[in-house]
Amino acid sequence: MYRWDFAPVLAHADLLAAGLLNTLRVTGTALVVGVALGLALALLRLSRRRLASWPAGFVIEVFRTTPPLVQLFWFYFALPLVAGIEMTPFMAAATTFSIQSAAFFAEVFRAGIASVERGQWEAARAIGMTRPQALRRVVLPQAVKRMIPAFMERAIELMKTTTLVATISYADLLYAANEISQRSFRPLEAFTVAALAYFVVIFAASQAARRVERRLAASGDSTVR
Repeated sequence: MYRWDFAPVLAHADLLAAGLLNTLRVTGTALVVGVALGLALALLRLSRRRLASWPAGFVIEVFRTTPPLVQLFWFYFALPLVAGIEMTPFMAAATTFSIQSAAFFAEVFRAGIASVERGQWEAARAIGMTRPQALRRVVLPQAVKRMIPAFMERAIELMKTTTLVATISYADLLYAANEISQRSFRPLEAFTVAALAYFVVIFAASQAARRVERRLAASGDSTVR
C-alpha cells in the first residue's frame, strides 16, 4: 500500500502560497479587464451601425469558440513573432483570459440589457433622457443586478481555466505543485494539496454565488445566464 507523506510538500508551503496568489492575480486581472471590455463589446454589438456591431461580433465569436489553450499559445509564442511584442507569461495569460472573459461577459451584458422591459427605455426617454443616459442611469443598474450570478459563475470557471498558464511556465498554483513534486518526489501529495487549495477557494466562491442567486430570486429579480 502507498504510504502518504505530506511533510516534504508542506515544507514548501511558501511556494504553494505564492502560486495561489499568482493564480488569484491572473484571475482578478482577467475579471476586471474582462468586465470593462465586455461591456464595451456588448454596446458595440448592440449598435445599429454595422461597422461597429460586426467587428465586435467577430471578436466575441472567435474568443468564445476557440480553445483557450490555443489562444494562450498564440499570444505567448505567435504575437512576438508577428508583431514584435514581447510577452511575459503573466502578460500573455492576463491578455488571453481578459479577452476571452470579455467575449463571455459581452453576451451576458447583451442578454441582461435585452431582459430589461421596453417600457423602461420609453419611460426614460419620456422624461428627456438621451439613449446613453437611459442606458447608464436606468437600464444598466437593473441589468447588472440580474447578471451578478452569471458573473460569479464565470469567475469560478475562469479560475479553473487558468491552470493552463502552467504550460507557459507561469508560476501559478499548478506550476508550484509540479515544482514541489519534482523536488520532493511526492507527486500524489503535491497535487492533492493543490487540488484541495483549488477546492477551498472555488467551493467558497460557488457558495457565495448560490447565496446571491437565492437572494435575487427571493427579491423577485430574474438572473441572466
